[in-house]
Amino acid sequence: MRHLYLNGAWQASASGETIDVVNPATEELIDRVPAGSPADVEAAVAAARAALPLWSGTAPAERGKLLAAAAELIRERSDQIARIIATDMGAPYGLALKVQTLMPAGVLASYASLAESYDFDTRRIGNSWILREPVGVVGAITPWNYPLHQIVCKVGPALAAGCTVVLKPSEVAPLAAFALAGVFDEVGLPPGVFNMVSGTGPVIGEAVATHPGVDMVSFTGSTRAGRRVASLAAETVKRVALELGGKSASVVLPDADLTAAVKVTVANAFLNSGQTCSAWTRMIVHRDQYDDAVALAVQAARKYTVGDPFDEGTRLGPLVSAAQRDRVVRYINRGQEEGARLVAGGTDRPLERGFYVEPTVFAGVEPGMVIEQEEIFGPVLAIIPYTRGDDEAVSIANGTPYGLAGAVWAGSENRAVSVARRLHTGQVAINGGQFNPLAPFGGYKQSGIGREMGEFGLEEYLETKSLQL
Repeated sequence: MRHLYLNGAWQASASGETIDVVNPATEELIDRVPAGSPADVEAAVAAARAALPLWSGTAPAERGKLLAAAAELIRERSDQIARIIATDMGAPYGLALKVQTLMPAGVLASYASLAESYDFDTRRIGNSWILREPVGVVGAITPWNYPLHQIVCKVGPALAAGCTVVLKPSEVAPLAAFALAGVFDEVGLPPGVFNMVSGTGPVIGEAVATHPGVDMVSFTGSTRAGRRVASLAAETVKRVALELGGKSASVVLPDADLTAAVKVTVANAFLNSGQTCSAWTRMIVHRDQYDDAVALAVQAARKYTVGDPFDEGTRLGPLVSAAQRDRVVRYINRGQEEGARLVAGGTDRPLERGFYVEPTVFAGVEPGMVIEQEEIFGPVLAIIPYTRGDDEAVSIANGTPYGLAGAVWAGSENRAVSVARRLHTGQVAINGGQFNPLAPFGGYKQSGIGREMGEFGLEEYLETKSLQL
């Protein structure tokens, strides 16, 4: 029987109820976690508030040493944790190891370094001394698609800043959070500095967002849920950081390397079975190259083998749940109803068991179609033509409510950068530029508020005070 992690110890939930954890590849029950209650949130917040004076007063370098030890322990346990993620979330083991486990370890290590190097209290402006101080108790509400990484992107900077934390992990794929709590316990994080309450959003998430003892809420999830969290947090005027949905565009200009652009765009769209908020799920291609781009995308999609997360040849694991699979299937049906042309994949179940969806590509997609506007969160790529030059491509790219990520492909870096500067989005890859875990990550428009990763992520958890001398 699993327990909550409160005030430095594993404790039973006040509710006595549990939530089933299901393996999405087999549809079998694999575990149960506590369905926490508002009373558990009260206990967690009380512990976090009691621990705040000592932790915020601890030298940043000492905080960093504990984070570094935690990062190293995650690395040592990377195989175990990756297997947990492959089992309860469904990511192929290689992805679960490299991206879902080792990358968060690296991010946590980066905050260990930042805790020591960041200038918290030496800046002067005239006769004023500028101090950066922890915001206080942070409520972190995290999703299921990157169940360790998204926790680390909140908990790492919050702890480095001197905040204490109450974590509400996703109830859909919660087991990596329990592994992380075990890591923090083993490295000797002081009691109350990190607390974890598992449970549902309407019960635990809302209790965290409304609690007057929580100074800040950091949420990652859907835009709809983000609106709810922000509304609840506004009642006590909490600081809010939101990392929400996306419908990111990969803009392929006529002089780009089309083969490379299509290959990388398909890979990005299908990463984590399409369950990535920053996925480039729209590819915008000039009409003169459109047919070639569609053919290349279909060819690439056929290489994405659907299968068990532990099979070496698997490139697409299952979607995380039956509900998520059904949602994606509805969007695929909607795309066909709207007149888009299904050129790869579809709604047939590729395996008898498991929540699988075939890698799917739509051609003939027009701006304004539902599959072009809304986040599907599955392995579905929409290819959209343009005819009138860069201005039209930019207009299409900017034509959704979202602005989280994107890509621009061009024959010259200068031209790609020129177009990228016109995109209303938080991150843009130029000709396949690699993801940088030290660079700020976050969105424009309805993709969120605030930034994660690196120094910008640390500063989300800091208040600014000036002393006039």
